[in-house]
Amino acid sequence: MQMVARHRFGATFLRNVGAVVVVMMTGGCAAQLGEFTASTTGGLFSPSPTGAPRLVPIFVASTRKSEKSSNEAAVDGGSNFSLVTISVPPAHAAGIIERPSMRSEDRKRHFVVAGRRTLDETTFDNELATHISGRVGSNRDILLFVHGFNTGLDDARYRLAQIVTDGHFGGVPILFTWASNNNFLAYGSDKERATASRDALEKVLYRLSQLPDVGKIHVLAHSMGAWLAMEALRQNAIAGHADLNGHLGEIMLAAPDLDLAVFEAQLARLGTGAHVSVFVASNDRALSLSSTLAGDRRLGALDLKQAEIRSEIARLGVKVYDLTGENDPDFLHHGAYANVPQVIAAIGAQLAEPRVEDKNITAVIDATEAPATLPVQTDAAPLPALPASPVTTH
Repeated sequence: MQMVARHRFGATFLRNVGAVVVVMMTGGCAAQLGEFTASTTGGLFSPSPTGAPRLVPIFVASTRKSEKSSNEAAVDGGSNFSLVTISVPPAHAAGIIERPSMRSEDRKRHFVVAGRRTLDETTFDNELATHISGRVGSNRDILLFVHGFNTGLDDARYRLAQIVTDGHFGGVPILFTWASNNNFLAYGSDKERATASRDALEKVLYRLSQLPDVGKIHVLAHSMGAWLAMEALRQNAIAGHADLNGHLGEIMLAAPDLDLAVFEAQLARLGTGAHVSVFVASNDRALSLSSTLAGDRRLGALDLKQAEIRSEIARLGVKVYDLTGENDPDFLHHGAYANVPQVIAAIGAQLAEPRVEDKNITAVIDATEAPATLPVQTDAAPLPALPASPVTTH
């Protein structure tokens, strides 16, 4: 039976500061935006070789009504599709989404939507197939990102572009975005809207598995999006597609806003072949509030120092990585998976690991950008790769 993989990332984070009212005032799962520099955040620069902004194409499947009314759900519960291009500034600091606070957008300094095309469902599939065609190795993979509670459309698009850039992902990124109210007081409403998006996400996942030449379909889901993603995967399993026809890759749940008992039931449907990683932090203030509201334990905030918790997780056969001690600049400590350069670099390296079926293929991963192994800060220990085999906790 697979045991818990417990990996500690970095220095001790300030613990147990502030009250619930401060947490609520700070907001929910949206990306932390603003004008930052590496000197103020400890982020690592990953500049474009030419000094020009990097353009990141992202396919989008959305259950939002439209971009103009991006907080409203589509009436029919179906998906809208588009292809957007996000411009990433040349001096981007890993772990940061550079956005203007007062001044106007500037592509040399900020994440900006540089282009967008509306697609119908058939064109969406055809465009994806075209992007995948001719690729080799892990470059044929898809990374499907599902955001969490209190997240606007722009926040979700910029976050995925940042993940792709900082993780040096060489495949095709897809955003599944649901109609979050982008309001920290709308937790209950957001949960209902996430529930209403299960069928749409189930369909998107299955359609991706039918694409010609597609490699692995990796799922990265954050917070409430982790519940949504697991539900859609569970529904595919019930329909007889537990492994997405052999294409299901890594399932990565970051700070999952998910009850442990519910998670166990979802896992049972997926079967023992699922590769699931969970990123937790016992000092996640957003999930602490969620636990209070829900009256139960949230998977993403479990304390792995407790032997009972370690034992309970170990029997589930998943890998668990502890980000409690990581120096996340976010006060809520709810986004360390993407905010901390070493963590997102390690996630990207895990996705790019060679597979048995690709042993005779050399894949060029993100050859025009910085190498997959990022430099480390001089005052921080190097981050080992996420372990290929689990280790027991002590």
